[in-house]
Amino acid sequence: MAMPTDISTLEKGYFEACKKQCIPPNKAIVAALFKAKIKKARHEMSTFMVLMDDLKDVDFYPLLYLLKEIDASEIDAVDMVNRSACGLSVEYVSPLLHAVNEKLRIVDIRDISFGRDFLLDLSQRGLACQVLNLKSSHFRKLSMVGKFVHMHTLNLDFSTSLSGFREDCFSFMPNLRLLSLCETRITNLWTTSAALAKLPSLDELRFQNCAYSNDAGCPSASSVNEGIVSGRTDLGLYIELPSPSDEVLPNLQLNIDDEDLDDYDDMDTRSTNAESSDDSEVDFSGHHRDFDSTELYPEIPLSWSELADFENEISFGSLDTHDEDSFSGGSFNSSIRTSVATKKYISRNPSPICYEKHYREYMIASLPNLKVLDNLAIGRDERGRANDIFTHHFEYLPYNRRSKDNVVSMLQKREIRANPSSIPASRKNCSSSSTKSQYFYSRSLSAAKMGSWPTLHPLSIMGGLSRDERRSFRPRQFEYHPTDSRLMVFGTLDGEVVVINHESEKIVSYIPSLGAMNSVLGLCWLKKYPSKLIAGSDNGSLRLYDIQYMPTTSRGMSQSRGNVIFDEFDQLTSVHVNSTDELFLASGYSKNVALYDISSGKRLQDFADMHQEHINVVKFSNHSPSLFATSSFDQNVKMWDIRQKPNQPCYTASSSRGNVMVCFSPDDHYLLVSAVDNEVRQLLAVDGRLHLNFGIASTGSSQNYTRSYYMNGRDYVISGSCDEHVVRVCCANTGRRLRDVSLEGKGAGSSMFVQSLRGDPFRDFSMSVLAAYIRPSSNSEIVKVNLLASGDNDKSNSYKQQSHSVTGMGG
Repeated sequence: MAMPTDISTLEKGYFEACKKQCIPPNKAIVAALFKAKIKKARHEMSTFMVLMDDLKDVDFYPLLYLLKEIDASEIDAVDMVNRSACGLSVEYVSPLLHAVNEKLRIVDIRDISFGRDFLLDLSQRGLACQVLNLKSSHFRKLSMVGKFVHMHTLNLDFSTSLSGFREDCFSFMPNLRLLSLCETRITNLWTTSAALAKLPSLDELRFQNCAYSNDAGCPSASSVNEGIVSGRTDLGLYIELPSPSDEVLPNLQLNIDDEDLDDYDDMDTRSTNAESSDDSEVDFSGHHRDFDSTELYPEIPLSWSELADFENEISFGSLDTHDEDSFSGGSFNSSIRTSVATKKYISRNPSPICYEKHYREYMIASLPNLKVLDNLAIGRDERGRANDIFTHHFEYLPYNRRSKDNVVSMLQKREIRANPSSIPASRKNCSSSSTKSQYFYSRSLSAAKMGSWPTLHPLSIMGGLSRDERRSFRPRQFEYHPTDSRLMVFGTLDGEVVVINHESEKIVSYIPSLGAMNSVLGLCWLKKYPSKLIAGSDNGSLRLYDIQYMPTTSRGMSQSRGNVIFDEFDQLTSVHVNSTDELFLASGYSKNVALYDISSGKRLQDFADMHQEHINVVKFSNHSPSLFATSSFDQNVKMWDIRQKPNQPCYTASSSRGNVMVCFSPDDHYLLVSAVDNEVRQLLAVDGRLHLNFGIASTGSSQNYTRSYYMNGRDYVISGSCDEHVVRVCCANTGRRLRDVSLEGKGAGSSMFVQSLRGDPFRDFSMSVLAAYIRPSSNSEIVKVNLLASGDNDKSNSYKQQSHSVTGMGG
């Protein structure tokens, strides 16, 4: 076995390489070699640290030669560090990083000036380092698909554009133990835990910097024993390199000042992070925030009093305090909340995910091998409590299944059930109770396919018009067809009504505004006459259209054939047809509701002063042609019966905030009520008693209008709000959260918000969302969501149209 090359020989080789390039040796490189030589002489770890800030393009070839020789030398480790603007051209950085294999220890790149191509290369190729830091980098979605087999520490702190992970992220990091994600924009519990579950060695995770404290605001004396992890000790990144002694310094002939020698001693190498991304997911816009080393992790662990005095400290209260159980019939043991002494903790630099309800318990239950979360050790008792809370508030898989069944297993179970005599007597009672509906097996199969990354596909609805009319639309309301699974109608802010085949994305019928309509807020299909629909706009216009007479363009269109014009209803927000297609109701920015006869086109009656404030939505029941419900901003939902000449409601149910939406479950058993700022409740339709409060956390905004609908029949509820970019999926029987679906636009400042949504009546675990951008110049989009077809790819997550942030009410 060949003897390793000594450092003096490396130094001579470097000088020769510089001589060939006709350049003087770089004094920072020579100083780094000198430090390594001193360490080796003291029988300590000999580290060669390359400070890329001190490099120029002319230094590239000699340094590349030197780095390629290091694996066979007596140097123990190489650290590549960039603190500020790098003078080295970007095309030279990657070859230098990949020149060292076995001995590459720390890569600390803190500047985004290397650009997109460099980051893509890093993501795709991987790196041989043990610690990777990309401080404050502007990534949007992480997809580290390259091999990082030696890496044990990854720090993504202060990457304030990072909002999530690709499905294949972390696939080749078998030894990653420490991951820090403080002050990112990560919010989704489900995709985050699914991505982290691919890290088999992960035992310490951080989304915020926390420490226990007692009621007086100071940490308890026992907190150290409970596993508080200081960044210095447990991240294992702090490297103390002593300066050369006074006896040695005079012998150094080059002009090496104290600053050169002390650079690495003062550097905070504990803040290490790595990110990668594909071309579309790196955000280089916006303000580049810089943090000094003290702000990341102090060199000396702060005292408890100093921790309590952090400028941006956030108190998260008691670890074991949870909201009161609002789910009727719940079996949650309340002793869980009181069995443990109160422990409070303070947080610094939290990511938004930390504010999610039951965040800590969810992460602990989802990552059973995790030992430390947010600097706080996870004890056996806390893990047990976390599992109980997870079971009570979250659904692991649809229909409360605890594990995924494969298709063969499900088909075998179906065949066994087809012959009851083949089932052992001891199992008959058990198996019969599992037959919940005629859809049990198909939905069970669907449950087996549920993943954490649903496909999101924005409808492309620009085609179908004549060539000189081609343009994008601005949808404001939409409805699935009740009997044809291919069709959907949407109304626009410009008063158009467009029927599309949402499978082929082709326009079936196009109805221009003709100067008579403004924003279309009300749409409702007729059930017995599937080619007809009612459309209403906010200027009061109400019409019935027959789409079989409506061409795909406005040319040659007959404006009267199949159309019925009704008396106007001022400031309209909602229309709905009854189950027999004989009558429809209209409501709006008033306290009144109007009843219309569809066949004659006449307004039959005005019901005045039904509420104290305006009635946003009115809904007929799905099966009774005379029952309907109204939801109003006076905080009341009322049930009415036309046969009783609605002078008095059948009953009134109250919310704590103004009501935005009400709808019946498909079987009319329940009323789903959505009030401002995520107050979502399910009532018994027969008498208005509360059945479920879904307990969705409020944002504190009085303008956060929430809308909720059913999905998979009446099995699940989907809910979204206009100030948030997330759709929540909850079990309608237990209230447990199944998934959150995050909507994200493309590029900086393109956050998307839920304007409206509908469950697909023909496809389990599918929905469509009308998503609006925050940019006023952008167009809204209808985004199809499939919770079963996991595919986090560029097509399903790219939003090429910009949208207009739509205001106004309606469903």
